[in-house]
Amino acid sequence: MQKRITLKIHGLVQGVGYRYASQKEAKKRGFTGYVKNLANDTLELVAEGKEKDLQDFINWCYNGVGSAMVSEIKQNWSEATSEFSDFKIS
Repeated sequence: MQKRITLKIHGLVQGVGYRYASQKEAKKRGFTGYVKNLANDTLELVAEGKEKDLQDFINWCYNGVGSAMVSEIKQNWSEATSEFSDFKIS
């Protein structure tokens, strides 16, 4: 079953290649959606895919990028809308 996860990623996540690494990982896992910087030094990441795969991806988001230091990830789950055709950096 396809689900959507919206993540607000807090910590040292801007200026360290986090968006590019998460885009590469999301595409590798077959997800669609986007990642973008927010004005408050956090990231917003929206991904659609299989629920189990998205759970694993959240774990990757905590540790997946070399010099990034994630302090918190707020999660919001919803039904997939299939509005995305790719995973992009916004």
